[in-house]
Amino acid sequence: MVFSVPVRRFSSKNNGTKPMASMTNSGPIWWYLGMIKARPILTKSVTSAIIFTAADLTSQTITRSSSESYDLIRTCRMAGYGLVILGPMLHFWFNFVSRVLPKQDLVTTFKKMFIGQTVFGPIMNALFFSVNASLQGESGKEIVARLKRDMLPTMINNAIYWPLCDFITFRFIPVHLQVFTDTFSFSL
Repeated sequence: MVFSVPVRRFSSKNNGTKPMASMTNSGPIWWYLGMIKARPILTKSVTSAIIFTAADLTSQTITRSSSESYDLIRTCRMAGYGLVILGPMLHFWFNFVSRVLPKQDLVTTFKKMFIGQTVFGPIMNALFFSVNASLQGESGKEIVARLKRDMLPTMINNAIYWPLCDFITFRFIPVHLQVFTDTFSFSL
């Protein structure tokens, strides 16, 4: 089913003084916004998968030597994580936070950031490490060792990187677009 966004045309005159450009609500941006409204979880999940795929391919392009080939299995793991876990989790997270703390003022923004850093961030990091390690065939014992080794350094780096991303997201981005901006932030 193709979702159709209503076309809105503006008058070619501005009280008879200045001509205005005729505008229509069409094109890829309007289609995407329509899909977010019609099928929010699916759209945000596919968006996360696409961004994670592009980010992983970019990462491999930058870090691999010319003799190495792309690790397409790794790219599929990242795409799958974005599609099945990150997209839906972010959808529910941002909607939950906006219901519990509906304002976008400065104090509320800092509250949202604090909850994100202390609750959601650690959960998502542990989930990412665990799922990725599991898909690579690591045992439960190896996954626990990975979490013990990688969680603290990751959380320290998160405390440096994520506050700015979260501030922008929570303060300025509408809830229905927060998954897009946050997934993009994940991929940087």
